Amino acid sequence: MNKVPQEKVFHQPLGGNQMPRFGGHASMMRLPTRTSAAGLDAAFVGVPFDIGTSNRSGTRFGPRQIRAESCLIRPYNMATRAAPFDSLSVADIGDVAINTFNLEKSVAIVEAAYDEILSHNCIPLTMGGDHTIALPILRALKKKYGPVGMVHVDAHADVNDTMFGEKIAHGTPFRRAVEEGLLDGKRVAQIGLRATGYSAEDFDWPRSQGFRVVQAEECWYKSLAPLMAEIREQLGKGPVYLSFDIDGLDPSSAPGTGTPEVGGLTTIQGLEIIRGCRGLDLVGCDLVEVSPPYDPSGNTSLLAANLLYEMLCVLPGVKYRA
Repeated sequence: MNKVPQEKVFHQPLGGNQMPRFGGHASMMRLPTRTSAAGLDAAFVGVPFDIGTSNRSGTRFGPRQIRAESCLIRPYNMATRAAPFDSLSVADIGDVAINTFNLEKSVAIVEAAYDEILSHNCIPLTMGGDHTIALPILRALKKKYGPVGMVHVDAHADVNDTMFGEKIAHGTPFRRAVEEGLLDGKRVAQIGLRATGYSAEDFDWPRSQGFRVVQAEECWYKSLAPLMAEIREQLGKGPVYLSFDIDGLDPSSAPGTGTPEVGGLTTIQGLEIIRGCRGLDLVGCDLVEVSPPYDPSGNTSLLAANLLYEMLCVLPGVKYRA
């Protein structure tokens, strides 16, 4: 007996005239909440994790605060004319229940959770959490897509071999990803890298793997739209993961993070990078390293929420109004 296909439901964020923006439930953009990614084209998911952090902790509170600050975001993108909620079925599927006392067990829990999300052909939009979480997400993506390309925005390359003797931490995920064949090195671009290091290898090692490394100084005083045109050409067709560490932006705009570095990207350049990913086959995105204890004004979380919304707007299948 043939099953009748269910009609897709296009969930809409709760509007400000339906419930004051300071009220209502605290989901991403006040979207409906679901316990599963079944039937969704894209899902916001939190990973409240900071046991891989080396300096200032607090990113375990990131997903909750990003959701709280997202209440101001409206459904239509006035700049790009993207109408994501008319194009895709989207909901907030809550947080991954990590083991807060055990990093390795938590990494396995995150990987299993993303296996489940991806089994529904749903694109995850992740609210971190520290950058350790990119490793289990990439492991899950490889099982579905094979090695992926990546756009990585960050002050740091995150390719340390070890941190305090540990192989898995927030400064090591992309070294492990290369070793495990999770990334297609010629289809990786790292943008915003800067500040001080321990040796030239900090940035030269990813270059030796085929990554395009764009240091922050190359971005000063200019639009990044031309750069993103080059990166789209480099990455070409095939699955791409977008990983955005909030410390890629200057701490004057995003102070609420664990490892701030001066001389970073502007908020406008952050928007240009994400909007410049339109046309890529994005199979997942993350926004990581928001630490609310160091964000008393809420501006870092507000910025993170808007960047996640912009990621939603450039996913495959999003329609744009003429």
